[in-house]
Amino acid sequence: MKTFPMTDTGLQRKENEDYYFASDVELGNLPNLFIVADGMGGHNAGEYASKYTVERVVASILKSSQTEPVSLIKEAIEKANSLLLEESRSNESRRGMGTTLVCATIVGHKMYVANVGDSRLYIINRQIVQVTRDHSLVEEMVRTGKVKINDAKHHPDKNVITRAVGVVEDIAIDFFEVELDDNDIVLLCSDGLTNMVDDEDIKNIICSHDSGEEQISTLIGFANQNGGKDNITAIIIKPFSDEVKKC
Repeated sequence: MKTFPMTDTGLQRKENEDYYFASDVELGNLPNLFIVADGMGGHNAGEYASKYTVERVVASILKSSQTEPVSLIKEAIEKANSLLLEESRSNESRRGMGTTLVCATIVGHKMYVANVGDSRLYIINRQIVQVTRDHSLVEEMVRTGKVKINDAKHHPDKNVITRAVGVVEDIAIDFFEVELDDNDIVLLCSDGLTNMVDDEDIKNIICSHDSGEEQISTLIGFANQNGGKDNITAIIIKPFSDEVKKC
């Protein structure tokens, strides 16, 4: 397994409210763990929310006696949600903070994915497939037919999310189980990438570069070239090959 994480403040933000964790070695009862979080809130609250949540998820997984991946990750996110909500309520300067969270672990050829918010996970091979579903106002309008998919990216409410960690006590988490092929490439990312780079361009960048370092740096660079309006975070995972293969 090879992993290539990178985060960038972008061109228009002063602070980086994204946070990531990438471990391709055993972590507690999981063989690996990958997380991208995109914080929200005024002042330093967004930066605090994403870092705090990821650290609490990792700490919970390290201590847990659970062995089933989905149960383990669910327990960890729920604990992190409760702790972040408590922090938000007890500190006026952090009132209303929260964070997206996309999380994955790969066990053999199966990948288990958890998602809250609009950070995404893709699988890229000959095509690009978005595994997660955005918890956003615009995505809900697309699903109900109120907004056309081609208009969604430029909709004025596209950054309004409908779920986040640390906002309500009973957090709703989406889980996905995916069977991976040997040549699949996995991408976790914040919306600072996907709002600036179309899915097809993401696929073309991944498929036209030889190394993970080139792929990740080109993705970040292209997002900045297109405006860099938000923080940009991405993790590329190549689960089954030390040698890079083009799509």
